[in-house]
Amino acid sequence: MASGKVKWFNNAKGYGFINEEGKSDDLFAHYSAIRMDGYKTLKAGQAVVFDIVQGPKGLHAVEIKDAAAAAAEAARPLGEPQSETAKA
Repeated sequence: MASGKVKWFNNAKGYGFINEEGKSDDLFAHYSAIRMDGYKTLKAGQAVVFDIVQGPKGLHAVEIKDAAAAAAEAARPLGEPQSETAKA
């Protein structure tokens, strides 16, 4: 997975752009590619991890996750259930 920061995200339009760490090109980010519970949105400057795919008009970020949440998920031992607060 790649990492970067959200450049901007428009909730009304449901899309925005992410700057991949160490790269100059922006990646398109659609709300449907955000992997989180509840309202799917991103905030400018938010650290995220994601996969990159070629879209019809350029590169797209997919499987977008908050970097801190992804790190916590990776650190949890296999088979250990999520806490009740993480499920909410």
